[in-house]
Amino acid sequence: MNQPLAVVTGASSGIGLELARLFAADGYDLFLVADETGIYDVADELSVTTTVEALQADLRQPAEVERVYEALSRVPAAIALNAGIGRAGRFVDGDTSADLDIVDLNVRSTVHLAKLVLRDMYDAGTGRALFTSSIVAMMPGSYQTMYNASKSFIQSFAVGLHDEFRGTGVTVTALMPGATDTEFFRRASMVDTPLGRLPFKDDPARTARQGYDALVRGDRTVIASSVLSKVIGATAKVLPDSAKALANRLIVTPFGDR
Repeated sequence: MNQPLAVVTGASSGIGLELARLFAADGYDLFLVADETGIYDVADELSVTTTVEALQADLRQPAEVERVYEALSRVPAAIALNAGIGRAGRFVDGDTSADLDIVDLNVRSTVHLAKLVLRDMYDAGTGRALFTSSIVAMMPGSYQTMYNASKSFIQSFAVGLHDEFRGTGVTVTALMPGATDTEFFRRASMVDTPLGRLPFKDDPARTARQGYDALVRGDRTVIASSVLSKVIGATAKVLPDSAKALANRLIVTPFGDR
């Protein structure tokens, strides 16, 4: 008999990997997606305890999103839409392609895959979805405009869906991590920034656990994981946008550019 199926994107490392481990521990079959070959190593690790299918896919490409969906053997019981990238620096200095990659992965592919899977969940009358947003969704992203804007979209999108699906058997939860110790900073060329050098970043396993528990409860939003991240999240709700934009610029500007 098949166990419930969980889909996790961006599952090769960081929060996505930890979410996959939590789903596996709870007896889910897994369908894991990432743009790196390391996704197959994760599948090998987790296949010891559950049935795992892995697919390397570049979700920036619409055809790849369709390929992921078509590879699903059945309607997922849960999906964690976690794949994302970022870039720090002035908007005018960045390559257009790099900025559009952020839009294509963080926003367009998330909407695309959510449209396909959530429609099936709605028809089935059951399902849970977790969208990885960020506490920067509440902060104008000076020197990080594309990433923050993309997360603002995801946050608004997820909260709107949470309300739309009331009473349907489908729940939608937004996970808002703070600075978490993942590969994000290396991939976003942010290692030499105050945020990148922060010595006490959040633990991805703890962040994933808080997101997973919120998913199970059907919560609308959870800010994870440390006390510091929760304080930043609460402060961001009351600070003026000008102060938040300044703070964002200060923490993401490389030391050599000051």
